[in-house]
Amino acid sequence: MKAAVAIFAVSVLAVPPAFAQSPEAVAEAALDAAPVWDGHNDVPWQLRGRFDNRIGDFDFRDTRNTADGDRAAMHTDLARLRQGKVGAQFWSVYVSAGLPEPQAVQATLEQIDVTKRLIARYPDALQLALTTEDVEQAVAAGRIASLMGMEGGHSIGSSLAVLRQMYDLGARYMTLTHGTTLSWADSATDAPKHDGLNAFGMDVVREMNRIGMLVDLSHVSEAAMHDALDAARAPVIFSHSGARAINGHPRNVPDSVLERLPENGGLVMVVAYTAFVTEALRDHAALRAAEAARLGSLFPGSPDEVTAGLDAWDANNPAPPSTIGDMADHIDHIRKVAGIDHIGIGGDYDGMPSGPVGMEDTSGYPALFAELARRGYSQADLEKISYRNMLRAMKQAEAFAGSQKGMAPIEYPVGAPRDGE
Repeated sequence: MKAAVAIFAVSVLAVPPAFAQSPEAVAEAALDAAPVWDGHNDVPWQLRGRFDNRIGDFDFRDTRNTADGDRAAMHTDLARLRQGKVGAQFWSVYVSAGLPEPQAVQATLEQIDVTKRLIARYPDALQLALTTEDVEQAVAAGRIASLMGMEGGHSIGSSLAVLRQMYDLGARYMTLTHGTTLSWADSATDAPKHDGLNAFGMDVVREMNRIGMLVDLSHVSEAAMHDALDAARAPVIFSHSGARAINGHPRNVPDSVLERLPENGGLVMVVAYTAFVTEALRDHAALRAAEAARLGSLFPGSPDEVTAGLDAWDANNPAPPSTIGDMADHIDHIRKVAGIDHIGIGGDYDGMPSGPVGMEDTSGYPALFAELARRGYSQADLEKISYRNMLRAMKQAEAFAGSQKGMAPIEYPVGAPRDGE
């Protein structure tokens, strides 16, 4: 009898499991159970730039025919969102940080308006979501839960009153800066003025926590990330960033910050923007910029010579590809440093030239999740990355705001300067 049992055990081990799932099947099961909650998409900016926010003739069911001159076709439409298994989307109501703050506030209101109008035009496919309960309801109904996030504190005009009103209009996160340092917060890609956040900037974080608006730390300096974490009482997010250890761009998150995410409860929603994903591309861009500067110095006043020289350099130095594997490397690193509970997805589609090869547009997310499954991520892990981590973080932010119902708003005098506070 023992010999028969031993023979049976050996035979079971020697034969591959008949029902072992392929990486693609694991990814499909995960995304069916927990569709992608994407942290950042710039369709509203495309509506402003391409159509002046006049969307009566805009067909969001299929935007592959939107190429115009030097401008490539859009990355996002309802068909490709479905292909990409996107179930919830933060639409960015970004406006240029170069605008004077009063104009930025107006433009942000216009972007909120056009986003709501777009959502309302497709009630069978999109549903405005203001709470996690709304998100869960929309996903259960087979619609894409549509949330809004402001990208840059210039959108509130240095006013907590405006911040509160933007929340009331539906904005559910704010990136503290975009590419420009503000009077109260340092950007990752501009000269610092405050060594992070000044006193008003810390109050912005506290007031966002009090009302239930997520604090987004993509685009801010490392010092500002730490200051925000010091002030925060609810989870922060990075709506579209990578790991700086994999790609050294200052837009990415350093390990010193990743190490603090477990205590805070926040997450990095990993970006698909190739310049932030693939280090070889960052190096290539730096070399190209150096060549452009060299040619400009050699041929001042001769732009044709500079253009010809740069064309020749491009022909001899093609840009290296950015791959899905490169993006997965960022996820691997964040898991190693912060843990599986602190990873999400924030593609930045329609705010960049293209995603990695195989993920050029919003239809490509299943390929990324198949790659992660190939690397040993379980279905439960993938569900956390795609949806459940973001749901948990926003629920925690809502719960903290609920605990603050008796707390008065933070008040500042009208028109008081925010510098140096």
